Parts: sequence; C-alpha cells; structure tokens
Amino acid sequence: MSDDQRDQTPAEPAPVPAGPQPEPIRFFGTTWVEHDGGYALLRVGLAIGSLATAIASAVLLRLAYEGLEIGNVGPFLSISVVVLFAVASSIAFTKTWASFSRRPAPSSDEAALKGLKTIGFIGSLIAYFLRCLGEAPGEKLCRAEYERAQVEYARRRSTRTGNPAARRPKRKK
Repeated sequence: MSDDQRDQTPAEPAPVPAGPQPEPIRFFGTTWVEHDGGYALLRVGLAIGSLATAIASAVLLRLAYEGLEIGNVGPFLSISVVVLFAVASSIAFTKTWASFSRRPAPSSDEAALKGLKTIGFIGSLIAYFLRCLGEAPGEKLCRAEYERAQVEYARRRSTRTGNPAARRPKRKK
C-alpha cells in the first residue's frame, strides 16, 4: 500500500450529540437557539432585505399598472388587476404570518394556495419583514417544539434505571 493510499483512510465520524437537535431555520441555521453567530445582524439584514424587495416589487407593479393605463385597456381591467393584487397580497400575508406560529395540517390547502401566494408575494415579504423585527421567522414555533422535545427526552432518560434484562424477576404470589 502506498503512502497516498494510507493518507486517504476515512476519518472517524463526528460524535452524534445525545438528545434532540434544533431544527435549522432558513437563513438563520441554528443560531436562533442561543442567539449567537451573528443572529441579530442576520435579523436586521433580512428585515432590510425583505422590506427593500417589497418596495422594489411595489414599484415594478406600479410600472406595470402604468403600462396598462398607457395601453388604454379600460377601467374594468385596471381595477381588476389592482383588486387581484390587493386580495392576493392580503391572503399571502395572512397565510405567511400564520405559518410562523403553527405547522400546516397534512391535508391542508397550502398547496392549492401556492399560486395565490406567489401572486401576492408583496404580502409575504411584508410579513417576513414584520416578523424579523421581533424574532427569526418561525423561531417561536421551533423553540416551542425544541423545548418540548428536550423535556420529553429528559423525562425518558430519567425514568431509565438500567438494563431491564438485568432486573430480578418479580415474585409470584
């Protein structure tokens, strides 16, 4: 065996920590657990980014509306477009805001509303911005689940008294 082959032996795997692991949140990873690793800077950056994106999107929608006015499509279509985006944005805001505090049911209509949430993307961006002002979006939900899992793990670990096979059999009466 050559020296090159000896150097390529696999390293020992990293030890798996005992107990439940926190769920990473998009853009934040697991910094939400201890609020370390630039957590505050990430929150501020994502809040500013989502607000800037919402403003830029609103400007683009305004330009698109002006294009409809220049095209002289009529008041019905112009009003319909404004109402469509307003309703879609409010639904997207509501659904996005609710998704930060509870998991959707497996049989929910979230997949059916995906297109509507895409049209109302400004509402989702504003919900993300507002949630970033207080915490990482979804942090409260993940924290509650993580703490519940830790308590459950501690309860399961504390009730163990050893190897059940090594216990003495119960006396028969």
